[in-house]
Amino acid sequence: MEGEAEEAVGKKTDVAVKGEAALKPQYLTTKEQFHAFVDSEWQGQKSEKATDSDKGEDTMTTSIEEPEPKKLKLDAEEEKKGLKPDRKRMRGQNKSRPHTKPTAFDEKRLCLSVIQDNRECPFGDKCQFQHDVAEYMATKPADIGESCYLYDTFGKCGYGLCCRFAKAHTTPDFKTVEKAELVQANEGRMPVKNSLSKDLQIRLRKRSVTFDQSAEYLNVLSNQKDKREQQGNGDARAPELPADPTGREQHVSTEAEAQAGPDKPPPVKTVGPLTDVDIVKLRLCEKKQVDFQDKLYLAPLTTCGNLPFRRVCKRFGADITCGEMAMCTNLLQGQQSEWALLKRHESEDVFGVQVEGCFPDTMTRCAELINGNIDVDFVDINSGCPIDLVYKKGGGCGLMTRTRKFEQIIKGMNYVLDVPLTVKIRTGVQEKCNIAHKLIPEMKKWDVSMITLHGRSREQRYTKSADWDYINTCSKLASPVPLFGNGDVLSYEDAMKARETGVSGIMIARGALIKPWIFTEIKESRHWDISSSERLDVLRDFSNFGLEHWGSDTRGVEKTRTFMLEWLSFMCRYIPVGLLERVPQKINERPPFYLGRNYLESLMASQHVGDWVRISEMLLGPVPKNFNFLPKHKANAYK
Repeated sequence: MEGEAEEAVGKKTDVAVKGEAALKPQYLTTKEQFHAFVDSEWQGQKSEKATDSDKGEDTMTTSIEEPEPKKLKLDAEEEKKGLKPDRKRMRGQNKSRPHTKPTAFDEKRLCLSVIQDNRECPFGDKCQFQHDVAEYMATKPADIGESCYLYDTFGKCGYGLCCRFAKAHTTPDFKTVEKAELVQANEGRMPVKNSLSKDLQIRLRKRSVTFDQSAEYLNVLSNQKDKREQQGNGDARAPELPADPTGREQHVSTEAEAQAGPDKPPPVKTVGPLTDVDIVKLRLCEKKQVDFQDKLYLAPLTTCGNLPFRRVCKRFGADITCGEMAMCTNLLQGQQSEWALLKRHESEDVFGVQVEGCFPDTMTRCAELINGNIDVDFVDINSGCPIDLVYKKGGGCGLMTRTRKFEQIIKGMNYVLDVPLTVKIRTGVQEKCNIAHKLIPEMKKWDVSMITLHGRSREQRYTKSADWDYINTCSKLASPVPLFGNGDVLSYEDAMKARETGVSGIMIARGALIKPWIFTEIKESRHWDISSSERLDVLRDFSNFGLEHWGSDTRGVEKTRTFMLEWLSFMCRYIPVGLLERVPQKINERPPFYLGRNYLESLMASQHVGDWVRISEMLLGPVPKNFNFLPKHKANAYK
């Protein structure tokens, strides 16, 4: 058996496998040996601490079959025999994956009135939650650890008895304790901004929020369209707002303002005297400026680019961060889940939000809503999203082919925003038909503050390398508007090559998911051979940030675990520098099966979902009995 394994490893090292990273021969192994080693070591560690029931649960969790390897094309002889190849490839998203509701993990919950200083419950006998503390504590899952991150950081834990670390701040008679000094030091502090207020949510749902500036722009847009149609030309371009001799854009008069004479009060309710700020539109040069030059930009990443992950990247040196893509229509409807994507941590000094939409009216109103209610440094338009759900509606990449609508959206959002407006695009839609170079000169005329170009088309997705030569060409066309390049940056050497193209900065997406310390590597111009214990500390920081953001009760713990597992589906692709035959690792090279320098390094190299669950159990305790997880992307899926 061992001889066969050595022979297989020998074949791998003699002939480099296409698409696989080159590792030092002493670390290479076979799939069977790798899983046998990881499972045996884990069971050895569990047998020292776990009970028989824990063992049963663990084997149930990890006994998940791996997918079949990708099928190769059949030879001509096999095709003659009538064998048909299975053309379905393991790529894209798991659209039908199970979504477990957070309430499934915490069936019996303690009433909020009991958690908050035992006040009287407003619902009385009709309340669906528990009020008997002793009964709740008897059925509550065991605590995960001895110390509570929220209690140690802020002096008190808002989750009280529901906290999964309640031992740290609960007396034997079930009373919650606080650290007075820490509580006083954190009084008035708001670590997270941009939350949706209940009042605003109600007004959005009742459609009682007024969008005065958007109405002005859309009114001019409609009038111009009508005039062009009367003249027999249906080209409805964005309205050119008249400018005065000083270069300042004039305020477009509305019917309400025409009716309000000099003696009549203005239609908008004002507090104090009417100043120039209320009636004069800001010029582009008078808007808030952001220095984008030579910065490292963490890309807006759907699902994985959450607030705790951005905090991790900020610690490693990311200069600019951006929230996950938010749908403008959902924001206008006041959806809590969509507004959560706009939240900003106090450590994010340069922060923007990314919105997606396909019509000038909704995008302009959304921009005005953002401008007046949350604190951001810039707003980004997503014109690069490749997924069908967005593209078929005309959003994302679809905007690149709808230049009239694109122009109207950009000019409308610029009209209502007091902060810079940026755009993220791809090279084009079709694989061999680049159109970004035609669009960039137009975007300069539309007063875009910064452009980010992903060096791939929509159809290409991630099948081939990013085209940095094309990005270089576009950066020259964009000057003096800053242009950021994006694609395939996984090491400081990749970043140095990218900077040689003349881009103003670099956006990093998958590279940050695989190794968030890439920002440190780039700034210090070195390859960091980070140890497995240091990587576990990074995950521990994420779990602490997650408990602070999503909660330290059972629901918050399991939500943190789910997002950690999504991240581990990317992080497992990292190969330690000390194991590589050729440095650096390339982003399009998949790791072969290898045994690390210690058990933890081997466990972190596993692409088996059960092993990711094991890593999460080291930090967040054992998973519930009804826990189920299927990664977002089919390339990592194990059913």
